[in-house]
Amino acid sequence: MIRTLDHPRLGDGRCGGQTQERCAHVSARDVVDETGTGRSDLEEPSAPAPDRIEGGVSGERLVLFTDAVTAISITLLVLPLVDLVPEAASAHERAGEVITGHLDQFWGFLLSFAVIANIWREHHRAFSTVQEVTRSLTVWNMGWLLSVVLLPLPTEMIGAFGGRDRFVASFYYAVLLVGMVCRLAMLKILKGNPDMVEGDEEETRRRTAYLYTDSCVNVIATVVAFAVALAVPALQYWSLLLLLLPGRVRFTGRRGAG
Repeated sequence: MIRTLDHPRLGDGRCGGQTQERCAHVSARDVVDETGTGRSDLEEPSAPAPDRIEGGVSGERLVLFTDAVTAISITLLVLPLVDLVPEAASAHERAGEVITGHLDQFWGFLLSFAVIANIWREHHRAFSTVQEVTRSLTVWNMGWLLSVVLLPLPTEMIGAFGGRDRFVASFYYAVLLVGMVCRLAMLKILKGNPDMVEGDEEETRRRTAYLYTDSCVNVIATVVAFAVALAVPALQYWSLLLLLLPGRVRFTGRRGAG
């Protein structure tokens, strides 16, 4: 049984002392049941909504989109080298000088090709079994793609300003570090939500935790390589070999386990 609190009325039927709109609002707000408990429209603020699954975007679509963008980025690396051919021909240079006269550019191309191929392989290894995508996972993946798309720029700068320019080296390592951090953040999300990955939940937890640890080592190795590059200019890009450390750790661990 529902009853409402009455308000004084004037002779013409209007609510005394209030407008009709205010009266209607108060009447609706003051509805009480026969037990005496009331329910106010002014409720406590709700807790923040959890990270929602992106509607219409599956893990497979995210991986395919990422693969396509990465393929475009790695292809863009070779375009500046292609432009060297007509330049050499117009300058009446010999064909061999296209390579011997632009060693820094070819070195930058090979370096970035290897770097993008490696980080794509690591990304694919972690996300090939992801079946659900959340908003935060998508945002971090876009950050990772931003670093991949941006990498051809410092690569071109290596060819233009030389392999020992500290600003170029700092720019290159900063872009690479952004991608590493974004991948670490994505793995942290998957580590806390194993149901987003298809397969046995316990096996997924172990695999994701392993990849997360591996990614942490990658971030640390990149920071150390960055510091070495700044301290010893002669080793600027050779210090990237430190990124092979996680692979070496995996190899040693598996051999020991066997």
